[in-house]
Amino acid sequence: MTPKILVTGAAGFIGCETCLRLIEQGYSVVGTDNLNDYYSVSLKKDRLNRLDNSLFQFELCDLADKSTLESLFAKYHFERVIHLAAQAGVRYSLQNPQAYIDSNVTGFLNVLECCRMYPVKHLTYASSSSVYGRNTSTPFKTTDITEKPSSLYAATKKSNELMAETYNHLFQINATGLRFFTVYGPWGRPDMAPWLFAKAISEGNPIKIFNNGNMKRDFTYIDDIIEGVIRVSEVGSLKEDPEHKLYNIGRGHPIPLLEFVEILEENLGKKAVKTYLPMQPGDVEITWADVSNLEAEVGYTPRIDLREGISKFVTWFNKYYSADK
Repeated sequence: MTPKILVTGAAGFIGCETCLRLIEQGYSVVGTDNLNDYYSVSLKKDRLNRLDNSLFQFELCDLADKSTLESLFAKYHFERVIHLAAQAGVRYSLQNPQAYIDSNVTGFLNVLECCRMYPVKHLTYASSSSVYGRNTSTPFKTTDITEKPSSLYAATKKSNELMAETYNHLFQINATGLRFFTVYGPWGRPDMAPWLFAKAISEGNPIKIFNNGNMKRDFTYIDDIIEGVIRVSEVGSLKEDPEHKLYNIGRGHPIPLLEFVEILEENLGKKAVKTYLPMQPGDVEITWADVSNLEAEVGYTPRIDLREGISKFVTWFNKYYSADK
């Protein structure tokens, strides 16, 4: 039987791109997703349509449903797992906290349990830059204390790191957590700034600028993220002694929010109407990744700067958004 890789959240932004890259490299991939309606289900299905390949098998699965997940592990005997499924969104966690516990905590526990019962060579899982919370020391390092999350979403991601550490200690689960920093690009999420801003600017509607514009984000292009995810999975699977590692994965260069808006305006050929607002609950002023250990240990080198990345995003957005309308 050909070894298979499980990718959870396959209909998501990062999940779909990870599946595509693995397929391109000749891997046999099983992708799962629950296709929830947090944002457009049609967008998720459009992403899945891009995965029409003999090397890819889709399984509808809610990770909170342990029995279904167990049956998939028993059926496919996965060699590696790349766990990217999660209830995303910082602000939404203020409105629907239960969704975050079900998906990000219970769902992750079930993934860990299945990796214990049906051993895999390596588990790569998505953490988040949000775990740094109210930390004011920059750039963010994985050695920083992360005990003051600013949102429930951040708290669930921190809990994932603790759970993975515990399962490594107790059951020798070989795992690596990746703290993602503001991922963007074609086929991205419609609840994130690039899509929200591009849509509003295109329609002549105002965009919301929080903290009166005094924000910086470590915008990281999707291709760089996927390169890092797959490198981590490959390198991790070769380790003889199971360990739990944590890495930041970002561009390593924070960009002022207003500079990001300017580049978006240039590519759209339209000026934004800006509404300045105070900082929102759960938000942070700056994200900035120290990726030196990922570069040294895995060979990760981000290559796409913001101007090139936004140009690629807007080209895709104009085509997809026009078709969507």
